[in-house]
Amino acid sequence: MINRQPTVKRSTIWLRMAQPFFILLLLLLVMVSRESALEATGNVKTPVRVLLVTGGHLHDLEFYSLFNRPEWRVTVDPHPAAFAGDIRQRYDVVVLYDMVRSMDEDRQRNLRNFVESGKGVVALHHAVCANVDWNWWVEEVIGGRYLFEPFEGRVSSYIHDRRQKISVVTDHPVTRGIGDFQIVDETYRNLWISPRVKVLLRSDDSTSDGPVAWIGPHERSRVVYLQLGHDRQAHLNPRYSQMVRQAVDWAAGRQPVK
Repeated sequence: MINRQPTVKRSTIWLRMAQPFFILLLLLLVMVSRESALEATGNVKTPVRVLLVTGGHLHDLEFYSLFNRPEWRVTVDPHPAAFAGDIRQRYDVVVLYDMVRSMDEDRQRNLRNFVESGKGVVALHHAVCANVDWNWWVEEVIGGRYLFEPFEGRVSSYIHDRRQKISVVTDHPVTRGIGDFQIVDETYRNLWISPRVKVLLRSDDSTSDGPVAWIGPHERSRVVYLQLGHDRQAHLNPRYSQMVRQAVDWAAGRQPVK
């Protein structure tokens, strides 16, 4: 005797199989609607979209610990791929830890459009050595240049592993709560520094120019340059980590102007 299973319509089988999918889709829609409602009421902030650009200089892996923050969505895009397209709608702030002395005109245009749109820039340490032949970038955005060739009788220099005292000279969201601190880091000397920058920090080391952090001169973009940050000794310094975090948040528009 053959036991036959009851006949079940194909449409019924399909509905049973699809039921978990529809339940999951409904849950996702509820979650998205809830997040949208919270964002509209100001109870939840959308992540800060950070483009982190590297290339042209070796660096310690501890550097990336500075960006391990749940409130940031970080994309690392090293040269030569960096700035290959329009980034204005994709990111809130660009963080530069690169040392590429020049870029082609298309990449320059994409970066300039980002800055001119009012988006933020944070340049760290050796990024002052990048784009040194691009006068608009040096004079209007970063406000500083590492002098590889003689300029007005001087050439820039550097010295590693200098123990120095860093003093806060301007109250600003980038430096708030930092206070004076000690750090072992590389120093730069004989940089060209624009008289239009607003100096935030100074070093007491004799092999430094003095200013080691400033606000760039651009009128529409929030630009921060932090000269500190050569290696793990700086990256793991809690004051430096706090300052990078505050610089990114301020440049991205998450902190007041003053």
